[in-house]
Amino acid sequence: MALRQAQGPHRQAQGPEAAAQSKSQQAYHWIKNRIASQEFTPGYRLVLGSIAGELDMSVVPVREAIRQLEAEGLVTFERNVGARVSMVDDTAYRFSMQALSLLEGAATALSARALTVDDVRRARHVNELMVETLEHFDPRAFTALNQEFHAILFERCANPRLLELVRAEWGRLGHLRDSTFSFVPGRAAESVREHENILVLIETGAPLAEIEKVSRRHRSATLDAYLIHEHPDEVLGLPAF
Repeated sequence: MALRQAQGPHRQAQGPEAAAQSKSQQAYHWIKNRIASQEFTPGYRLVLGSIAGELDMSVVPVREAIRQLEAEGLVTFERNVGARVSMVDDTAYRFSMQALSLLEGAATALSARALTVDDVRRARHVNELMVETLEHFDPRAFTALNQEFHAILFERCANPRLLELVRAEWGRLGHLRDSTFSFVPGRAAESVREHENILVLIETGAPLAEIEKVSRRHRSATLDAYLIHEHPDEVLGLPAF
């Protein structure tokens, strides 16, 4: 009887702790699954109160789950911003963006003379849709439209090998991350202005070297914006691709 009385209070003392741990793991798996499915995309802000409300728990276990995900590199914490989903494979993203700036710039230039009036009209319409998304910004929708815009401009490139490489890098970027614009949404407005500049160069029959240079710098500017935001100590002396 004495032994059972000693165990009783002991079990009661551990009960809340065990429950908290269970809720922490519940929150951990709930968040991690949404990161894996890309419902929570790179740069997505993880608002503790909202997650706690969704899971019908206090913010304490959610905070513990966030710390665990941060230790695994899936979540980063930034002062004045809070927790957010981390970039996926940062180094590979840089390499793909550098390669794409060179490849896509060349493909766009080689495609320029084959583009029709209808092609340019379609590209401008897509860019207008991108402008419309800026007011209530959706990084994923913007990125999909961005890919559509550039595909119109480079798909008439007569070099099949170059096209294959450009498409491969676009596909690789899709696996590495969801949208740079999640991290640097201010870059989106600059991007649509640069799109219009590229279209004007194509419409006016600008030298192919100029179209290639402007297209290449447009792509590398997105990478630069990401690096300045994420790695400000590394951008000095960055080569202009």
